[in-house]
Amino acid sequence: MVWAMLMINVVGAVGDMLVPVPRGALQMITMGCLAGAFLLALRINPRVTVHFSIYLSVLTVLALLALVSSARLEGGLGSLFRCARFFLFVGTLWLLTPWWRGDLRFVRIQMTALAVILATVLAGMVANPGLAFSGATGGRLAGVLWPIPATAVGEYGALAAGLVVLFWISGAMNGRRALLIVIPAVACLLLSHTRTALVGFLAGLLVAGFGLIVTSRRARRAIGVVALLAAVAALSLQDELVDWFQRDQGDEAITGLTGRTKVWDALLAKDRSTTEQLVGVGLGDKSYGGLSIDSTWLSTYHELGQFGVALVGLMLISLLAVALFRPPSLARRCAVFLIVYCIASSYTEVGLGDASPYLMHLAVAASLLAAPRAGADEFAPAGG
Repeated sequence: MVWAMLMINVVGAVGDMLVPVPRGALQMITMGCLAGAFLLALRINPRVTVHFSIYLSVLTVLALLALVSSARLEGGLGSLFRCARFFLFVGTLWLLTPWWRGDLRFVRIQMTALAVILATVLAGMVANPGLAFSGATGGRLAGVLWPIPATAVGEYGALAAGLVVLFWISGAMNGRRALLIVIPAVACLLLSHTRTALVGFLAGLLVAGFGLIVTSRRARRAIGVVALLAAVAALSLQDELVDWFQRDQGDEAITGLTGRTKVWDALLAKDRSTTEQLVGVGLGDKSYGGLSIDSTWLSTYHELGQFGVALVGLMLISLLAVALFRPPSLARRCAVFLIVYCIASSYTEVGLGDASPYLMHLAVAASLLAAPRAGADEFAPAGG
């Protein structure tokens, strides 16, 4: 329940809805879920017992930097509100660390959460396909039961499909059950026309599955079959694939990353004081000049300065370093997939400098990489 409420808080609420709900009401629901998640985490961990986590330690320093930067109020009082949300989010994750023990518990919870989200997207598409494929990103699948933007739909589809594929290749899930999840997840990814999610999906699977090619005969067969099917599909659907990548955009739009580079150039050209260069202008809505920044690194630089960029880099490097020294296992492969996906997506998506789904994915990776602890479940009865 704690994880579900955290996901509701960070999943986003932007776009049209089948049953219109005022934006203020949506914000109250999402913030209420975050507060509820924190209180429930306290309920099950009343002694506030926590276990050390490199990931959360760096994330806590990042939250403190956000407070220092936002306290200057260059972004208004909204910056402090976002800081409070960030601290509540990180605090809730800390309260869950007694259950981070290097097993598959949290990745299974995350897979369930992703499956539920995608189910609502598909249900909305069936209920009103016109609305699901309209909006600001016309022609791309978005959630309408809950307003989930097309880019997020692609992200959740890619992650659900990638994790299930790793479970199947490792023999932890049978083929029939895997197909029941992978087919709709990939359908959501393709119908959302999210190129970043597809690149992250392929990069994550390639890196996470590399070791399996050498050590597992089953994995070699499975990867060979998938590669053969992908090659056949690429050859037979070449024109359709080109159209999918182009999304009816011209060469200028594609090379300019759908207008992103113009915003990036303007952001980098801005004259900044030394303080702004070091700690940024405070947490904001990840936009510049009224346009979305769409880059974790540049949005972090704008809001949290060079120190923020360094902390985000340290967070990712530390997770990769821990994964490197863990013995081969399904848990490590899933963690590597999640980390590589987030790194690949960070170039054209935001989310590593503030409470977001990407930080949830990395929290799952951190739980998978945690050192195993005997008798971890003995802690649970303390909270009831």
